[in-house]
Amino acid sequence: MSYWEHQRPVRRERALAITDIAAAAAGLLDDGGLRALTLRSVAGELGVAPASLYSRVESVDDLFDLALDHALGADAELRGALAGAPVEELMMALYRHLVRHPWACQVIAMRAPRGPRYLELSERMCVLLEGRGVRDPLSLSYTLSNLVIGSAVTAPVAPRERAAAIDPVLAPTYARLHAAHRETPELAVAAGITALLAAGSAG
Repeated sequence: MSYWEHQRPVRRERALAITDIAAAAAGLLDDGGLRALTLRSVAGELGVAPASLYSRVESVDDLFDLALDHALGADAELRGALAGAPVEELMMALYRHLVRHPWACQVIAMRAPRGPRYLELSERMCVLLEGRGVRDPLSLSYTLSNLVIGSAVTAPVAPRERAAAIDPVLAPTYARLHAAHRETPELAVAAGITALLAAGSAG
């Protein structure tokens, strides 16, 4: 169950602001990854006792939900793309966002994003795809998202993969193509987006 399915009403005048909790959680994830995020660590960032957080959240899972949506909403490039960019640019903005926040891909793999910022992104993707005459906008939006998420996950290891030797005896074709390949991860994901859009458009 996501945070937005059971968010708690503010019952105390001096209750912690949920935006402050979300920002603190996102900052901890940016600095230390998934293991850095606990109720205690967020409380420490906010200068309160851990018990104070329970007036606004139930568990660390809520913190993951809040951080994920906060990071998306705070990304100026992505906000700009949502305001009027075509779907290709929106997907590339999402890719760069996820590369900047690698923990976000891990959270998405554990918890379906259902916060207001992610719903805005999903809605915009479907509207843009429907406007292009795509046969099945929702399925293509899932496929594009999975391409972008998977590409962002592997982007940090791309330099090491490029440098890794390929045994030409075991994989001669792969070794030959690998040696000649010069495409960057960003160019590869852009080409994948273009190919998926072409395949999904109504003929």
